[in-house]
Amino acid sequence: MSIFIGGAWAYANGSLHLGHISSLLPGDILARYYRMKGEKVLYVSGSDCNGTPITIRAKQEGLTTKEIADRYHDEFVTSFSKLGFSYDFYTRTDTEHHHKIVQAIFLELLENELIYKKEIEQTYCETCRQFLPDRYVVGTCPECHQHARGDQCDHCSTILDPIDLLDKKCSICKGSPKTKLTEHFYFALSKLQCVLEDYLEASKSNWRDNAVSLTRRYLNEGLQDRAASRDLSVGVSVPVTGYEGKKIYVWIEAVAGYYSASKLWASENNEDSGTFWSENTLSYYVHGKDNIPFHSIIWAGILAGLEMKPLPTHIVSNEYLTLEKKKLSTSKNWAVWVPDILERYNPDSIRYFLTINAPENRDADFSWREFIYSHNSELLGAYGNLVNRTFKFITKYYNGTVPNAKLLSAHENEVDILYQTVGDLIEKTYFKKGLEEIFQLVRYGNKYFDEQQPWRQIKLDRVACDKTIANCVFIITNLAHLLSPFLPFSSEKVKQMLQVKSTTWGTIYTHPSKLENIEPLFERINLKQVELELEKLKQESDY
Repeated sequence: MSIFIGGAWAYANGSLHLGHISSLLPGDILARYYRMKGEKVLYVSGSDCNGTPITIRAKQEGLTTKEIADRYHDEFVTSFSKLGFSYDFYTRTDTEHHHKIVQAIFLELLENELIYKKEIEQTYCETCRQFLPDRYVVGTCPECHQHARGDQCDHCSTILDPIDLLDKKCSICKGSPKTKLTEHFYFALSKLQCVLEDYLEASKSNWRDNAVSLTRRYLNEGLQDRAASRDLSVGVSVPVTGYEGKKIYVWIEAVAGYYSASKLWASENNEDSGTFWSENTLSYYVHGKDNIPFHSIIWAGILAGLEMKPLPTHIVSNEYLTLEKKKLSTSKNWAVWVPDILERYNPDSIRYFLTINAPENRDADFSWREFIYSHNSELLGAYGNLVNRTFKFITKYYNGTVPNAKLLSAHENEVDILYQTVGDLIEKTYFKKGLEEIFQLVRYGNKYFDEQQPWRQIKLDRVACDKTIANCVFIITNLAHLLSPFLPFSSEKVKQMLQVKSTTWGTIYTHPSKLENIEPLFERINLKQVELELEKLKQESDY
């Protein structure tokens, strides 16, 4: 079986914040787990360098779109690397390769009569003397009457056209745009209504509830044909004679990045990308709630129109992450920026908090107080404490060598079952529950150490002490192994101290070994940091 994992592509117009990481982190957990299982995995993503947000940022800073895209693409690569994201291939949408693949997809859909030309009214700004890309138009959503952009309402998730907005304004000059006739290409989504209805019914058991309900809503309302081209200065040119000045709409072009990335990965690694586009592939698409329709309707529709398999088998769509009980806002700088938090905190602390508090079924909140308490109590106080107290004991009383003693069969059985339980939860995308199950073993390990009292056994019953410590090392070794998909940095640190080489998902039966380079797994964070971080957040935001 092959496993394809696609992480949503972030716009290269600004730094990543924790909301991005919260929605994307499940992809890395899946990739690491399936590699440990021995499956053939392709985990891809990239930077969206063609979108209107980048053009807006470039105009604001007086730079070219390439300069903006380069800056943030490089920053993304660094941030993902520091967080331990193990992409097999991370690329960008402004490569020649991507443009050619997208154009080929466009032409095939055109040949299959799923793309057609249509004269439409489009917003045009007389002051700026240009047709306005969707995100250049802001106004009021006709469905929920909240502020919205011209492509989508973030409040009610309705996919919009700028024409639909009430009280339209040009985001460049703040004037009121008019409508003007122009010709564009349209994607005939309405022709795929029945196909996508059948697809939803067949796949919904592998999707998050929000993806099922939102996709069903769109289908119940009846799919509408969507514009497939736009009048833009940057992007993938329409490959039709006489229309080269128009660009392929980003919602078609960006999702096609999953396929173009797989093709480029294959060509650069002498592999066959077809392995990951077959009936034997499980595909996981990992993103936030606002991206659901682009994966469950748009990308699924494109793949169906191309008669390619598989349509997304798993939609992993998190709800929103709030910050100190308020909605994240990049415009108001109410966000925790990834490059900033990585300067001061352990990446595994970030990964742990965003998984154990993941917005899998409802919105979740990032609180500086909870983040720091989580690190000190769970990672340091529970997991780190078990590792440190056991390893220090071995260093003091066993000269650093793990004693040779029989393992309790109850421990062996419990660990065997835990691998099966956690593996099933990961495959079903219940990452929070999987991590909770592992930390039950962490707490049990500390309780076992306390109950056995090895500091007394070493004086009264050396054989019993050998058994206690050997069992603690067995638990720790397998904790590090089980936590590898979740906390890769600390897991590797423990394995190196134990000189454990195993990478296969399953119970590791330990043997006597010499501990190496013993050091604390985590450092305590001073609680004063809570107030410092809150003050920093307030000072830098416009709230």
